[in-house]
Amino acid sequence: MADSGLDSRFSYAFDEIMQMSEDVLKVAKKLGASAAEAELSLSIGQNVSVRLGETENIEYNRDKGMSITVYFGQQKGHASTSDLSSQALKDSVLAACNIAKYTAKDEFCGLADAHLMATDILDLDLYHPWNISVDEAIAIAKECEAAALSVDARITNSEGASVSTGEGYFAYSNSHGFTGGYPSSRHGVSCSVIAEAGDSMQRDYWYSTARAAADLEAAKDIGRIAGERAVRRLNSRKIKTCQAPVLFEAALASGLISTLISAISGGSLYRKSSFLLDSLGKQIASPLLNIFEEPHLKRGLASSPFDNEGVATKARQLVKNGVLQGYVLGSYSARKLGMQTTGNAGGNHNLIVQPGENDFAGLLKKMGTGLLVTELLGTGINMVTGDYSRGAAGFWVENGVIMHPVEEITIAGNMTDMLKSIVAIGNDVLVQGSKQVGSILIERMTIASD
Repeated sequence: MADSGLDSRFSYAFDEIMQMSEDVLKVAKKLGASAAEAELSLSIGQNVSVRLGETENIEYNRDKGMSITVYFGQQKGHASTSDLSSQALKDSVLAACNIAKYTAKDEFCGLADAHLMATDILDLDLYHPWNISVDEAIAIAKECEAAALSVDARITNSEGASVSTGEGYFAYSNSHGFTGGYPSSRHGVSCSVIAEAGDSMQRDYWYSTARAAADLEAAKDIGRIAGERAVRRLNSRKIKTCQAPVLFEAALASGLISTLISAISGGSLYRKSSFLLDSLGKQIASPLLNIFEEPHLKRGLASSPFDNEGVATKARQLVKNGVLQGYVLGSYSARKLGMQTTGNAGGNHNLIVQPGENDFAGLLKKMGTGLLVTELLGTGINMVTGDYSRGAAGFWVENGVIMHPVEEITIAGNMTDMLKSIVAIGNDVLVQGSKQVGSILIERMTIASD
């Protein structure tokens, strides 16, 4: 439940939007809808950026909106509005109803099953407003950038540092009688700088994001890391085309997990556009890979007591010793597959990859000679076949020691092989989003150079 301090900063109080979400359902029912669901949301935010010690941008955002989905049997209509006046809400419901009457019947559409609705709206400690003035935010951004620029004389330019704050709340209701909502916040500090040496010019960045400002990395540390990352990339060399082990640093390892999750998500599965079709209960990865979904982590960046359909979220193990234990489904995709929703309408919740025993230095030592990847370019993943080919930059490693930076290379393989050839997962876990994972070492990939 939102407190009065939260309500005073918004156009509508939390209790008001809860009531409004229920009221639009009543309008839909009067217009003949057999079922309906609505969500109202409010958000405010502030972002400041500096560059070379000067304030560059000060931005504010204040957003509000309502979306309504109505069902007339197996016909569906959807409409949305950013005007929350009573008349605008009614007009939007009417628009959704009119749309539904002209859409084709779809036997799989409709609300999630009533018995799956969340009955206990857990307080997951997601709301921590950062009441920071513009001047204070500018000072933090300047401190962050100054720390980056002071790392090395070869850092000659900056793309800037920024400090952002955001908070809001929402209410979701459906005609099963479910109504739920809660406030949340998210803040961030980031920095990007450019280093030069001779003809070599490199940029790199670092950032931190959290529900509470107290959980952010210190501005000086964010700047220092950004500076160090830029400088270490100077004077890169070419390498010969070869096959070798590849170590994805933690910031990029989460991308491998994202690709896996996309492949076991409902849309990809029922469209048969996944390299992991019919993989439930099968070995899809190395026995070292264990992935847990933890939707109820306090202050988690992807925590939620219920999904976008009001379905209660539950902790579970998605991958156990490399064996796929479950898919990632909302109710529509679940029905298409003849299964039940997993409470993932709107996406996955906090995914925790069980770390191994090695720290980053230990992973380098275990790899011996190979490629450490710190940047990936382009998409280059065929979700149907699993073929993987992406531009990359990073460092060549020999005998567990970083020798020199490399760029203008391509790494290639197949996701089915890559997942099964994971030989180590680091304990250098990075928390910057919905996936928490350490660096991942792949036994062998093709590394192509110009």
